[in-house]
Amino acid sequence: MPESSRLARPDLSSRPWQMQTERLMGAGPHTLFRAWTEQFGRWFAAPDTVLMVPKVDIPYFFETHYKAERHPHYGRFIALEPGRLVEMTWVTGAGTQGAETVVTVELTAAEGGTRLHLTHAGFPSEILQERHAEAWPQVLDSLDRATRGSVREKRT
Repeated sequence: MPESSRLARPDLSSRPWQMQTERLMGAGPHTLFRAWTEQFGRWFAAPDTVLMVPKVDIPYFFETHYKAERHPHYGRFIALEPGRLVEMTWVTGAGTQGAETVVTVELTAAEGGTRLHLTHAGFPSEILQERHAEAWPQVLDSLDRATRGSVREKRT
């Protein structure tokens, strides 16, 4: 059963820039859902920096480390549907200039794996949108590599 936030969604109306990317992933939808909600430290965040509970409206925190710099990320899940949907707010200093953006990850079983469609919306500038449009495909490549070795799950 889908779980949705009781809190107000971010107002993105004054920040119209968004990007989308899609990728066929080797792992199944439930494996990828767990990667986004419970295993961020395995494929995206710096190990031992993740404070994340896979529940709607519970704040999360993690760090990435890039070029010897620390990049804190904050947010909350605003919708969760196991094996199908992860929607979360996403705030970083340099990456979103402190603006509360929204990352939506849609998972659909396809071709022996999963079609992952990612939308990141609410950027405060076109330049930040373009930077994320370049970065997210690399991030999804890392996710694909990290989850390909996972045991295949049953499809229901």
